[in-house]
Amino acid sequence: MAESEADTPSTPIEFESKYFEFDGVRLPPFCRGKMEEIANFSLRSSDIWIVTYPKSGTSLLQEIVYLVSQGADPDEIGLMNIDEQLPVLEYPQPGLEIIQELTSPRLIKSHLPHRFLPSALHNGEAKVIYMARNPKDLVVSYYQFHRSLRTMSYRGTFQEFCRRFMNDKLGYGSWFEHVQEFWEHRIDSNVLFLKYEDMYKDLGSFVEHLARFLEVSCDKAQLEALVESCNQLIEQCSNSEALSVCRGEYKRTRSKIQAPQLGLWRDWSSQERTETKTQHIYTAA
Repeated sequence: MAESEADTPSTPIEFESKYFEFDGVRLPPFCRGKMEEIANFSLRSSDIWIVTYPKSGTSLLQEIVYLVSQGADPDEIGLMNIDEQLPVLEYPQPGLEIIQELTSPRLIKSHLPHRFLPSALHNGEAKVIYMARNPKDLVVSYYQFHRSLRTMSYRGTFQEFCRRFMNDKLGYGSWFEHVQEFWEHRIDSNVLFLKYEDMYKDLGSFVEHLARFLEVSCDKAQLEALVESCNQLIEQCSNSEALSVCRGEYKRTRSKIQAPQLGLWRDWSSQERTETKTQHIYTAA
């Protein structure tokens, strides 16, 4: 059968070969052969999980969660390798065996859809924080991310990338299904559903909801101090992660934020085409 226009490769063959399909979802190659092990991953009641579709503000959220849950200082977080403290479940490094042995409370990240996460999570074990982002901004950030990494080898146009996004041809599959699955579980006692934009619209409420969910006790003065620390953290950490590419890998570097990373899509007028399938779902949530 001939490919439709939406299925026509718009990048080098190397880009296409980097993904494989599992249960109808396109996943990165490092997930191959480990999905059953992930499903059976053992949880602890003290675990805190951060789950997002890629480029939904994961790095900033992980630092805020670490600050709130550990009572850390913003300057301290700025000096540490936070990614080592909050590993990604499905990534090759450090690996499932090492993550399994981490000291409690474990803070673990993942980009996997809800149905692919450890089955124990579905039974209410551990806490799960999910954050969604306006798809119009997300796709711009995701495009820039693919362009910045040599390992992704993406050299297509932004319009072609949007077509891939709309047709679920990127890593981790459909944004719509990813968000929808967690939205349907938002009333679960162990799930907190957040929106990226709310960090900027009302940081106080954002942090208060997070602290309550994590069962962090604090009076009004302590909460205000916590919000101020989170605000300081946001000022220190660039939302649009500065990426330095080296030998096909990347390391995240901090740079002072110029302005909230909202409305990125306005600089990419053709991106408005993504509204038809996704934007009405997001704004209704």
